[in-house]
Formats: sequence, C-alpha cells, structure tokens
Amino acid sequence: MDQRTIFVAVSDIFFYTKIRDALLPHGYRLERIRTQDEVKTKAGAGHPAAMILDMNDLTLDAFQALEQLKADADLQTIPTLAFANHEEVETWKRARELGVAKIVSRNEFSARTRELVEEVIGHQPTARR
Repeated sequence: MDQRTIFVAVSDIFFYTKIRDALLPHGYRLERIRTQDEVKTKAGAGHPAAMILDMNDLTLDAFQALEQLKADADLQTIPTLAFANHEEVETWKRARELGVAKIVSRNEFSARTRELVEEVIGHQPTARR
C-alpha cells in the first residue's frame, strides 16, 4: 500500500462521509475498517500511511484495535489519529498509553481532518509527501 492510503475505523456513515470529503480531493485513498477482524487482516495485507479511529465507536472496539496494532511489530509503526468526546479523560489517557500518535475532540477532528492526518503522517520518518 502506498503512503496515501488511510485506514478509517469509523462506523458512523455521516462522519465517514465527512472524512472522505476532506481527504479524497487531496489524493488520499481510504480503506474502511468495519469489523474487529479487519483491523489486523487489512493492516497486515498492506501498511497504510495512517489509521483513523473513533474511540467512541460502538461497532468496533478501538482499544482492542490499538492493542492488536501494538502487539504486532510490523503494525505498531502505523500512526494512529484518534478522536473522542472531550470529556472522556480516561479514554484519552488509555488511548495515549496504547500508542495513539494524536487524539483530539470530535469537533477538532471534524474541523481539521486533513491537517491532523498530515500532521500524524509527517511524524513518521518513512512518510513521503
């Protein structure tokens, strides 16, 4: 996979559409992650430039997804951009402990999607622009 592919683990279709609309015009390719099993199988099939995780998603356990990535030496280098409700202090703390590159509020994520993705990718030494 190239450095323009972003895995998106967001089941809310309206929020996914906002992400798509923010990234596709800038040359990014999105690969949607819909189930827990897809986290490891899709990431193992090709290294994405980054992963976007909704920490409040009821369909996919974001913490389990982070644990799966962290447990695999090949996958733990995938930078992860997460978003969560700003008042959930424990969610933010645990996400950081599990290696999230950046976590922001839903509002900030919605307003600055492309900039945040590029910031997270930019922190990776192997990223190409």
